[in-house]
Amino acid sequence: MHKKTVERWSPWLLLAATILLWQIICSAFNVSEFIFPSPWAIGTQLVEFGGVIAGHAWRTFWVTMAGFGIAIVVGVLLGFVIGSSRLAYAAVYPLMTAFNALPKAAFVPILVVWFGIGVGPAILTAFLISFFPIMVNIATGLATLEPELEDVLRVLGAKRWDVLTKVGLPRSLPYFYGSLKVAITLAFVGTTVSEMTAANEGIGYLLISAGSSMQMGLAFAGLMVVGAMAMAMYELFSWVEKRTTGWAHRGSQGE
Repeated sequence: MHKKTVERWSPWLLLAATILLWQIICSAFNVSEFIFPSPWAIGTQLVEFGGVIAGHAWRTFWVTMAGFGIAIVVGVLLGFVIGSSRLAYAAVYPLMTAFNALPKAAFVPILVVWFGIGVGPAILTAFLISFFPIMVNIATGLATLEPELEDVLRVLGAKRWDVLTKVGLPRSLPYFYGSLKVAITLAFVGTTVSEMTAANEGIGYLLISAGSSMQMGLAFAGLMVVGAMAMAMYELFSWVEKRTTGWAHRGSQGE
């Protein structure tokens, strides 16, 4: 019980220790707030500009969720198609890998030309950067279905579609939730990067504005808010995962 309590609180304890050490270093060495603001300075900016930051954060959040939602739909569909067919896996997977290697920030100017300044480029950048992990994990979960299990199911009268939908997809759920936890953090990165160059709202826009006016505390406050939103969504998916795929974590839960 004590071990589980420590594990549950360990991220918060580490965060508190990091903030304390950060503050001590900034105070002891008299680090300029223009170079590297202290946690106290960042907190002051959070309080002073709380309303402004909240407005930009809400814009970043819903834009990210829009792009992430599209990524889930496209990623699951593509993953199902690729994972259910050896031919599709062999033909499409290398091309998707090459596409994933392209820097998504390079697409922002193109998206601006196509859709103009606003939510369009940010949503699409969040989608482009986050759909690949979802697609790969769904495809992997389906493609690695044990041949012996598939043979047994077919002997029992199951068709290929039954094997994929009633066994393959449920078996892929742990992979799926793992991909969601990775993809949501990438989606926030994509949205923020796009907002830095192709938006007049959002945390990315706030970072550029704060940097140009030499308000480093405000810029760091914006970064902290993005990190907090990403961490909250990560924990949400972890919570859902534990309650829907507990069967996949029986071994680790007993340790």
